[in-house]
Amino acid sequence: MGLGKTEAALYAAYHMLDSGQASGIYFALPTQLTSNKIYERFNDFLKVILAPNCAHRSLLLHGKAWMLEENEMGEEGRPGGAWFNHAKRGLLAPFAVGTIDQALMAAMNVKHGFVRAFGLAGKVVILDEVHTYDAYTGTLLDALVELLRELHCTVIILSATLNRDRRRQMLGCDLKSDEYPLITSAPRQQEVAEIYVPIVAHQTVAISMVESDMSAINEAIDRALQGQQVLWIENTVVEAQQRYLDLAARACELGLTCGLLHSRYTADDRQRIEDHWVNLYGKPGWPQRQRQGRILVGTQVLEQSLDIDADFLVSRFAPTDMLLQRTGRLWRHADTPRCPAAVCEAWLLTPALEQAVAAPQQAFGNTAFVYSPYVLCRTLGVWQQRPSINLPGDIRTLIEQTYVQRDEIDYMAKWLDELDNGTRWRTGRKALHQLARVTLAESGKTLPESKAQTRYSETDSHEVLLLRSLAFLPEQRASRLTLLDGEQLLLPWDRHRLRKREWRRLSVKLMRQIVPARIQDAPTKLRIDELMKVGLHHCFYLGHPEQDEAILRVALVDETGTLQGLQGASVHQEHRLDYRDDLGYRVIKD
Repeated sequence: MGLGKTEAALYAAYHMLDSGQASGIYFALPTQLTSNKIYERFNDFLKVILAPNCAHRSLLLHGKAWMLEENEMGEEGRPGGAWFNHAKRGLLAPFAVGTIDQALMAAMNVKHGFVRAFGLAGKVVILDEVHTYDAYTGTLLDALVELLRELHCTVIILSATLNRDRRRQMLGCDLKSDEYPLITSAPRQQEVAEIYVPIVAHQTVAISMVESDMSAINEAIDRALQGQQVLWIENTVVEAQQRYLDLAARACELGLTCGLLHSRYTADDRQRIEDHWVNLYGKPGWPQRQRQGRILVGTQVLEQSLDIDADFLVSRFAPTDMLLQRTGRLWRHADTPRCPAAVCEAWLLTPALEQAVAAPQQAFGNTAFVYSPYVLCRTLGVWQQRPSINLPGDIRTLIEQTYVQRDEIDYMAKWLDELDNGTRWRTGRKALHQLARVTLAESGKTLPESKAQTRYSETDSHEVLLLRSLAFLPEQRASRLTLLDGEQLLLPWDRHRLRKREWRRLSVKLMRQIVPARIQDAPTKLRIDELMKVGLHHCFYLGHPEQDEAILRVALVDETGTLQGLQGASVHQEHRLDYRDDLGYRVIKD
C-alpha cells in the first residue's frame, strides 16, 4: 500500500499508447469515492501526455461526468431518458475513470452491453482494488478479463492484498513465487513472468487487540489531545454514526475536531466532507497538520485508493486483506509531519478467539453480517498472537495463512459450510458463482440494466431525493422545490417550457440532493404518476412499471432534520428517518 501502483500502471499505459498498441485508457475502481480521487490524479496525468489542443481531454469522465457533458444523445439522452445515465456511453470516450460496474456489463447479457464492449476494445483497462470483490462480482470480473483479452486490451490488475489462488484464477495459469511485492505478467502465447520488486523501506506497526469500545474511545481522545491525527474505521454506517456521536461530543469540549465519512450523504455534503477531511489527512493538509489533533470516523470508503495518512488507527475487526488496507493508511509517508508522541500503532476491536469461533454472530456483532464468520475467525487466528506486523514483509504471509484451503472440524467446519452453501441471512459463494454465470449466459432474454446486478446484495437500495419543501403552483403550471441549503427551484410541468440545457442544469441541482438508502430504510414508496405530477419525470429516469424498475423515493427534511412524507403522508411505517449534514441519512429505531 502506498508504493505507487497507480503511477506504475499509468506509466505502463502511456507506453502502450505511445507505441500504438492501445487507443485509450479506462480506469475502473470499486467505489465512487475512489473513482473521484483517482480522477483527480488521472486528469493531471492526461495534462502531461496529451497535446494542449487535444479535444479528447474534455471527454474525461468520472462518477458525475454526465452533469458536465453538453453533447446531445437524442430523446433517450435527455434528462429523464434511459440514456441520461452517462455510464452507458461513457466508455466510448478515449479516456475515462469510473466504477468497475460499467465495465462488467460489457461482459454480461445486458441491453446495450455491446456498446460498452465496443468502447473498451483496444484500450488499456486498469482494474484497481480487485481484492474487494466477493464471489459474485469476482466471477463477473474473471469473465471481463477474458473478454478484454479477446478485444486486444491490455489489462492491468492492481491489488496489494491478493492471495495466490485468486491471482492464479484470474490469470488462468500456475504461479510459483511467494515474493512480495510482485508483478505478474501473462502476455498472450508467452510464458508467465513473476518479477519481484525489492523494497528498501519497511514499516513496523504495533498491534493491540482490544475488546472494549470505551477503552478505544478514551485512547483516541488522548491521542488527539497530543496532536495526533486519528483514524477510526467501522464496518457499518450505523456503527460509524454512533462512534462519531460518542467521540464528537467529547472532542468538541476538548477543542478537538471530529469528522465522519460514509456513503449515505447527498452528493453536495459528501463532496464537502471528502474535500475537507481527505485533504487534511493527505499531503495538502501538511501545513495544518500539527495545529490540532483530529479524529476522522468512517466506513470502508476510507480504506481504498485514498492517499490519507493517520498517526493512530482504530479499526473494527475485519478480514486480513481489509485490515492490511486499513493499516496502509497509517504512517503512509516517511516525511509526513507528526507530533513527537506519535507511535505507529493500530488498535483492533475484536472478541476473544474462543468466543468468536463458538458464536461469531454474537461475538462480532454486525460485522458478522458484513463479512463471512469463517473468514473472520480464520483472520483472528492469524492475528491474535502478533504484537506487531512488518509492512510490506508480512503481507504475503498474513494473506496466505488466512485464505489457504484446509480441512476443518467442529465449529470451523460449520462456518466453512455456511460460507460455501449459505444461510437464511447470506447466500453462499457456490450460489453466488452460479448467479453470476446466469447473467453471463448468452442464451435467453437480454436483461434490462435495472435487473443486471454487478454487485450482489441481500437487500435492494433506493435513491432518495431530499428537499426542504415542495409546493404546487397550478397558476404557473410548475412545482417549487426548496433544496437543503435553502435554494429554490421552479420545476415546470411541461417540457417545452425549458431548453435542453436548462433542463440539464435543473437535473444536476436535483441529483446532488440524492442519498442512497437500503430498501427497508427508504421512505414510503410513491406511485410514478405522483412523481410525474410534480414534474420529476423530466429530471429523473423513473423506469417503466412493466419492467418493475426502481422508482425515486422523495422526502422532506424539516428544521430538526426529521424526514416527512409528501403532503403530510407517513414517511416510514416503523421508524423515524433523519438527515443531518454532519451525520448523513439515519434510521432511528424506537
